[in-house]
Parts: sequence; structure tokens; C-alpha cells
Amino acid sequence: MSSKPVKFGTDGWRGILADDFTDANVRVAAAAILNYVREHEGAKRGICIGYDTRFMSQRFAEIVAESAAAAGVPVRLADGITPTPALSYAVKHLGAAGGVMITSSHNPAEWNGVKFKASYGGSGSPAIMAAIESYLGKPLPAGGPAAITATDFVTPYVAAISAFADMKLIAGAKQKYVVDCMYGAGRGVLSGIFTRFGIDCVQIRSELNPLFPGIQPEPIPPHIQALQDAVLEHRAAAGFATDGDADRIGAVDEHGQFVDANKIYCILLQWLLERKKWPGDIARAFNTTKMIDRIAARYGRKVYEHGIGFKHVCELMLEKEILIGGEESGSIGIGRHLPERDGLLNALLLANIMAEEGKTLGSLVEGLQAEYGEHFYGRVDLHIPEPVKQSAIRRAQAGVEQFAGMRVLRSETLDGIKFYLDHPQGSAESWILFRASGTEPLLRVYAESYSTASLHALLEAGRTFAMGDAG
Repeated sequence: MSSKPVKFGTDGWRGILADDFTDANVRVAAAAILNYVREHEGAKRGICIGYDTRFMSQRFAEIVAESAAAAGVPVRLADGITPTPALSYAVKHLGAAGGVMITSSHNPAEWNGVKFKASYGGSGSPAIMAAIESYLGKPLPAGGPAAITATDFVTPYVAAISAFADMKLIAGAKQKYVVDCMYGAGRGVLSGIFTRFGIDCVQIRSELNPLFPGIQPEPIPPHIQALQDAVLEHRAAAGFATDGDADRIGAVDEHGQFVDANKIYCILLQWLLERKKWPGDIARAFNTTKMIDRIAARYGRKVYEHGIGFKHVCELMLEKEILIGGEESGSIGIGRHLPERDGLLNALLLANIMAEEGKTLGSLVEGLQAEYGEHFYGRVDLHIPEPVKQSAIRRAQAGVEQFAGMRVLRSETLDGIKFYLDHPQGSAESWILFRASGTEPLLRVYAESYSTASLHALLEAGRTFAMGDAG
């Protein structure tokens, strides 16, 4: 085993290939998951195992399957590359004890990972992940051999999301879309659905290339430049991008402009409340737009603000009636579908909304800004030495009087340190959030303000503060 230990995070464990992500450590992670499944869920229900397009993902999935079978846990092993939400759908609808997905999501090519999906078809709760981690290093008792059955997880999932969206309405709108797979597990899924329903579609970056050439598979700038170019080249109505395992979404409007996940969330939320009129409250992470609160207030819905990580959305969906929940990262889930983020379903729903409203994606964003006030959002990732990162957090905890000439009104520490700032009456509430990574020398600075100029000044002040000088 590598000298670097296996450690479970938000919904699994990630590591660098040939460094700590090795065959031996994958077996260690598998043993912890399988011990949890055997003792808390029951071996007979079995587990589902899927894998993405990363280097050796299929072989790592087979290692987990072999460990499970030897421990007497029946396995349904993906018969091909599988999006994470398809695996989650299978876990829930096949009644499995859990699921294991070999993926490192949006991380660079040198990474891989093991995600765990609980029996309800979503991320393991903090309690479940803590229980799994408690089994690390414990031997896995023999109980097999159990069967390993090759299974198609994609076809039933595609049928489900195609039924969830109004595909005939989308087809009737006669619009063209560009789909960017980012070399990930979403390859062929959206394009296959669009083609089957006679919807004009161009698919890009769908070939297998585990190096993710020139990008990391995260659907944000600068990694979606190819999608922006393709939308303009093909004169498409919109472009949709999904990350490495297809549970996150990013979008591009008809002008080639990036539409961030906060705006996607708000478009989905407005449609669900106005058109669908489905019941339920709203869940949003600490680092998301305050526009969500304004929309929810208009329709009399409660907003639950929670820590960063989709596990918090999932936990709320299991406890309460939650209509929609999500994060700024592109992780958005709809309670009626699964307690799980789903980039592919959300792409279909964006096309559905465009068709139903008779509007372009760009005009939908403009409508939100006009209705609820202009909200401009940004994030800066600072890869800085650990002492600099810790110094910035200590100074933020001590308190700050202003950023970018705006007076600090109050602060919150739900997940990181967030400062609310003075802003013009009636405009978007300005804030800046500092959140340090617990695993690497990385400090993220998030901000939202009432104009692009104010946002850029705020982010620059945050950068300057983080590097040692108050903004």
C-alpha cells in the first residue's frame, strides 16, 4: 500500500494515479465500503459499480467488483462507460445496497477516485461517509464467491430523463444545440437523445482521451472555450457541457457567452415554481447567488442554506420536501428525480424551458436580471503556499472593515468566512467568501455584486487580501 493513506471526503476518495491511487489503495477503499455495506445494508442486495473515461477506470472498477464478489456481495458491473447519475439511478431503482463509481469528476487527468452512492441513489450522508471511513484498514471477511453480472445502466437512465423532460416540445421548437462531453462519461447520451427525437445537435469532444487534452473536464471557463466557439460556428441556440462524470452542468448562450451554474439554477427554479408549480422548499450552498432567495421569496418558498458539498443537498432531500438544491459548481439536483446532481437531465430541462418559454438562453438570463436585479458572480482559485493560505484565514477570522471600498456590514462562518457588504439600495446584495481547501494549498475566493465592475474590484480586493494586504 502507498505511504499516503486512503481518506474519504465529500462523497468518496480521490488520489493521483500511480502515487496514492493504486490497485492496493483501491482495494483498501473497496474493503471499507464493502464492510459498511455488509454490516449496515446487507450483502444480498448487492452493489452497482460504474466507471468513467479516465485512465484505467474500467480496471479499477473490476478490482472493486472482484473484492465484492470475494466477500459475498453480488455485483452488477457496468458493461460500458457510465455517467455517475446513471449509476445513482440504477442503485435506487434496482434496490441495491449501494453503488461505487470510479471517477475523479472534474479533476485533471492525473487524478482518479472512488465515489460511493448510498441505497437511496445519492451521495452518502456525512454519517455514512464517517462510518465507511471507520472501516479503513479493517480486513474484509470472505463470504463468496458471489456473482458479477455485466449490466447496462445507461439505457434505463436515458429512458427516465427523456420522460422527465418534454422531448416532443423541445423537438417542436426546431432549435439546434451543441453538446460538449469534455471527453467524459456523458459521451453519446445527450446527442443520442436529441437524435432519436429529431432534434438538431452537434456533439464535440466525445472521443475517448483520458488526457483531457488542454483542459480539465470542469464545465467553466477557460475549459469550455471549444463549446463557445462551436455554438457560434454552428449558429446554435445554446451549448451544454457536462463534466468528467456528467453530474455537473455548464452552458453557453446563443452569443457564445458562458452561463454560470448560478444562473442555470435560477432559470430552473423560476420554471419549476412558475410553470410546474411543484411543492417543496429550496436548498442552496453557502457560496451560491442570493438571487435564489429573491425568487423563492416571491413564491413563498423557504430557503435552506447549507455547507458546500452536494451531500448537504442530498441529506435535506431525504429529510424534507426539497424541490431543487444545488451549488455554484454546476451540481444541481431535482428532488422528484433523485437526491442527486445530474448534468445531463439539467441540460434537457434547459432546452425544455427554452422551448416552453419561446426564448433563447441569453434572453432567459436577461429576464432574470431585469426581474430580480442584476447579480454578477465570480470565483478566483488561488494556489498559494500553505502558510499564506492559513494567514489569510486567520486575518479574515479576525475581521475586516471593508473590501473594494465597500463597508463590511456583517460576517457569517457557515462554511468559510463570508463578508456582506454595503451596496446600493435595491441592487444585488454584495458579498465575498474565503474558503480554504482542507486537502491542498488552495484558497477559493467567491464574490457576488451588483455590476461587473464592482464584482471585478471585489475579487481583486479579495486576491490582494489573501496575498497579505487588506483590500
